[in-house]
This record gives sequence, structure tokens and C-alpha cells, in this order.
Amino acid sequence: MSMPFLYLASQSPRRSQLLTQLGVHHELLLPGADEDSEALEQVLPGEAPARYVQRVTGLKWQAAQARRRARGLPAAPILCADTTVALGRQILGKPLHAADATRMLGQLAGHSHTVLTAVAVGQGAAPLRSLSRSRVRLLLSPAQIATYVASGEPMGKAGAYAVQGRAAAHIAYLSGSYSGIMGLPLFETAALLRQLGWSL
Repeated sequence: MSMPFLYLASQSPRRSQLLTQLGVHHELLLPGADEDSEALEQVLPGEAPARYVQRVTGLKWQAAQARRRARGLPAAPILCADTTVALGRQILGKPLHAADATRMLGQLAGHSHTVLTAVAVGQGAAPLRSLSRSRVRLLLSPAQIATYVASGEPMGKAGAYAVQGRAAAHIAYLSGSYSGIMGLPLFETAALLRQLGWSL
């Protein structure tokens, strides 16, 4: 059984590129102006990073299901993902402004941190889920942080950096899933899609 397409409920161009890399035909199912996407990403008090990223991905998937029905779109699996950067139990989200990005990168510099990407895909009552966990060590001097923040690249990125961008010059160590750090772990995603009947 081959499924023709799925909906990607993500504004990330990288996730779309990664799905294309797998050969998965997809259409974007993005939130409308009436949806408060940022409200879904609020961290609960004392919430552990892995629990947080999986909970947010589940909420995004439910919101996308409701969106598809409200728009009267044909039924098809929906894929959602969320990436978070964690330094110990501290969650580093997307920086609010340049000073926030500078603060985050200063915290990360010289320490190993964890990048967690949760994936949910399916249709019907509940999605199939997966969690990718990677370790990264960034080495940046204060001057290098200033230059990187001035490039604008950290904005909109969890942990204030993009592994596939200029930050690559400062990654001393990486273990886990490179595509997962980008925002969609391809090995785990392919395994979920095969369970849904895709032949990849």
C-alpha cells in the first residue's frame, strides 16, 4: 500500500527539505492567523525537556488535525515535530532578541548540551511517536558569539543556533542524529512512515 502524501504541520523550511530528501510527497498545513501557536510552546513549571518536547509535539498534532477538519481538506496523515535544546534540565527555546541569543550561546559555549526532537505522525485518534536525542558541544569565544548573533542566524532557532548554518564552524562534537538537530530525525521518521505503509 502506498500513500500519496502527508500534511506537514510545520513552518520550518528545513523539515520540508528533509521530507523531500526522503522522497515523501507532502503539503504544508500551517496555522491560520486565528491560531496562537506560541501558546502551545509554553513550558510548564518544573517540566523536564524530554517531556516538554513530546507534549508540545502532541499538542501541535492535535491542533493540525482540527485545522485540517475545519478547512475541509482530504484525510491524510499529519506530521508534526518540535525541537528543543536542553542544558541539563534547562530548556533553551528560540531567542526573543539579540541579547537573549547572546546569553544562550554564552551558556552553551564549552558545555555539552542535548538536542531533543519529537515527531508525531498519523491520522485518526492518536499518532505514532518518536523521540530523537543528540549531544552537541559548541566552542565559541565572546567575540565569535557577537559575530554570529550579528549575522541574524540565531533568531527563530531553538538554542539560538542552526547546525546546518554558520554555527557548524563552532561545533566541536556531535553525536546522535544530524537531521534530528536540524529539526526532523530522518531515521526515526522513516521508521514511523514505514509503519503507516510508506515504502521508503
